Parts: sequence; C-alpha cells; structure tokens
Amino acid sequence: MKFSNNKGKETNKNRKKLGMPHIYVILFIFGVLATISTYLIPSGEFDRIKGPEGREMVDADSFHYITAAPVNIVDFISIIPRGLIEAGEIVFFTLIIGGMFMVLRRTGIIEIGVDKLARRFLNHSIFIIPVLTTVFAIIATLIGTAELSLVYIPVIIPLIIALGYDSITATAIALCGTVVGFTVGVLNPINTGLAQKLSGIPVFSGIGLRLIIFIIVLFVTILFIMRYAKKVKQTPDMSLVYQEDTEKRQTYKDITKQKPLVASKRQKAGIAVVLAFFVILVYGVTTQGWFMVEMSGLFIIMGIVVGLITGLNTRDICEAFNDGFKDVLMGAIIVGLARSIAVVLEDGKIMDSIVHGLGSVIDGATPTVAVIGMYIVQVLINFIISSGSGQALVTMPIMAPLADMLGVTRQTAVLAFQLGDGFTHVFYPTSGYFMAALAIGGVSYTKWIRFFFPLFIIWGLISIISLIVAQLIGWS
Repeated sequence: MKFSNNKGKETNKNRKKLGMPHIYVILFIFGVLATISTYLIPSGEFDRIKGPEGREMVDADSFHYITAAPVNIVDFISIIPRGLIEAGEIVFFTLIIGGMFMVLRRTGIIEIGVDKLARRFLNHSIFIIPVLTTVFAIIATLIGTAELSLVYIPVIIPLIIALGYDSITATAIALCGTVVGFTVGVLNPINTGLAQKLSGIPVFSGIGLRLIIFIIVLFVTILFIMRYAKKVKQTPDMSLVYQEDTEKRQTYKDITKQKPLVASKRQKAGIAVVLAFFVILVYGVTTQGWFMVEMSGLFIIMGIVVGLITGLNTRDICEAFNDGFKDVLMGAIIVGLARSIAVVLEDGKIMDSIVHGLGSVIDGATPTVAVIGMYIVQVLINFIISSGSGQALVTMPIMAPLADMLGVTRQTAVLAFQLGDGFTHVFYPTSGYFMAALAIGGVSYTKWIRFFFPLFIIWGLISIISLIVAQLIGWS
C-alpha cells in the first residue's frame, strides 16, 4: 500500500511538471523571442500616407530597408511597463468593468435579474445559448465593436451558472458571438467598410455572400457551444472549469427552488437607471464614436449613481470597486504583457519587414492558391497586429494591388483579410480585449484553448472554402 501511495504522489508531481506554463510565462517567452528576432530580421519600413477619413496607412510601393535597430537589454527591461502604458485604455477598461459590476452585485439587482431570467428559461434552458449568441453576433456585425464582449460576460455569467452550465459556456456565448459578427462583418464599418475603402471598392458591396457566410458560421458556432453546454449540464464535473466555478455555483445554485426575489422600490429605480445608462452607451458607441475611454467613464458614473440610488453608502461603493478590481487584475496585466510583444517589434523596426516578407511569399501564385495564401498571411499578421482597423491600414494597401496582379478580385482579398484577422482575435494571447474577457469570465487561457481549438479549426475550414467559392464565382 505504501508503494502505491508513493506512486500516486509521483504521478501527481509529473502532471504538475507536464502542465502548461502560466500565461505570464508564455507571453514573456514571446517577448524574448520577439527581441531575438530584432537581431535576425532586417529592419525596414513603409512610408505612411493619409488614407480614408485621414487615417494613416502604408504606401504599398514604398518599402525600404533601414539601419538595423535591435532591441538591447535596457530596452527589453522596459517593454512590459511600456506595454502596460500603451495598452492603458484596455487595462483600465478591464479594471473599471470589474469594479462596476461588483457594485451592481452589491446592490442585489444582478441576482434579481438572474432569478427572473432563470425561471423564464428553466424548462428550455438550452435555448438561451442561440438567443444570446445571435443577439451578440448581430450587434457586432452592425457596429463592429467586439470589445462589448467585456460588458456581456459579467452580465450573463450568473444566469448561465444558475441554469446549470459553466463559465466557459458564458464566455463562449459572448466571445464567439461577437467575433463571428465582427469577422464576417455584414455591415461592420471597422473591418469591412475600412478595408473596402482602402481597396477602392464600394463600401458594403458584396453583402449577399457575407450574409450567407455569417449564417453558416453562426449556426455552426451555436451548435458547438450547445454541444459542450449539454455535456456540462448532464455531467457537471465534465466542465473544464469545474473547480474554478465552485464559488459561483454556490452563489447561484438552486435559484429556482427558492422563493422568487422581489425588487424593492430602490432596486427597481436602480434597474431603470442601469437600462438608461445602457441606452446612453449604445447611442455613444453607434453615433458618437465612443470607445473604451468614454465607456470607462460612463461605467464609473453608472456604478456610483446606481449604488447611491439602491442604498449603498460611499464606502460600500468604493470597497465594491476595489473588490471588482482585484477580480480582474490578472487579466488587466495580461493585456499589457501582450502589448509588450508589439512594442518590441515596433522598436526593432521589423514589423513592416514581416508584413512585406509575408506578402512577397504569395507573389506569383495561381489565383486559388493566392487567395488561400492571403488568408494565411492575414492569420499570421494578426498575431503582431491585433487591431482589426490597424491590420487593414497596414495590409490592404499591399494586398489590394497584389490581388490585381494575381487574378484575385479585390472583394475576395477583403474577405481574406476579414476572415484571417477576425477569428484569431479569440485565439491569440496577444489580443488584448480577448485576454481581458477571459479574466473577467474566470477562464484560463489554456482551458479556453482546450475548449475552443476544434471550433477554431472548423472556422478555418469554412473560411478557406468560402474564399475558394468567392474566387471561383468571380465575386466582386
């Protein structure tokens, strides 16, 4: 028996040794590799010119090599603090989201909302997945703000847990729904509109094929999430985050077996104010160009106002914000670590060299091979340029004329950009809002990849098939 126990202990130790390293370690290693690459890849740059709406874009014919600028040890020491500073908008947005929702939880209105929705979907709980995923996808495909998943996740997690699912299910509904809408971009001004402007084709043209792709990808995504959710519902310990969700299950378990929660007058007023703030949020994002700074300010005011209306004193509100900050602190730091990789590539003057090199690889290919190559190039570039609009401004001035030379329609080249850029936003650890969303959802990066990787491959296959079809029909 003693021998057996020792063997068990050795097995546990081996498992720990074979486990995935912490996400901090993974991102630090990427930073080291990026630094080394500044000594191996020649420095180069494109000239920048004014593009649509005064945005800065590259001049596709201007690439030239420049004096090498490798990152030295002193510069390397500072990349993480600089990454945090340069990603400041997302870092503080993440912290404020966490603080604001903790205030709402302290008021009790989150629990009231969860109670009512859980009872409504009690007998058909699985249908909450297609409903929410579709709503989030439609919003993202119209306004192009995938970052709103950071808002959705803390709202829906209590509901999804109460219905017998887990944090990965909630996180997937928000992240996958928004990224599907953003990527396919039926009427998305951030990727579709901008890329078409840069490519010199009518804005939002080709909507029919994009709509078909949107429906197919959304349908497959919903089925994938539902399949996992059903497994968790039937066998809770099959959840990839079963241990991590222990406290959440205790908080929201058996809601429907208890007496229905009834909102007080102050809580009803608080709910009305929350809805009013979300109306202001939608108005600001869709018509006033608001982004993370403006939304962060709105959420701070929202937390304070709703807290006071529902009866919290100023100390309660402040402590709630502090507790919320703690919950998402790791995610906020990860955002800065991810940004530090781009800081290295920019300092070493090799980001443009990488883009130019990848674009040159597909030069001379047949049209069908070329369009697949364009997609792969965009997938790779998104690792270092995680902004959809940023990637469009760098790559489309190169890809559009290249498409003409290779016999690929510019419309198809834009689609290759969309599909290559968008889906990787919820795969690469260098995507700031994605890593922040995982932190808010309480899901580790490694657990997410275990869940998400099969869907990512499916998305990739659909993307390649869609591009081949677009090329064969001469889509323009």
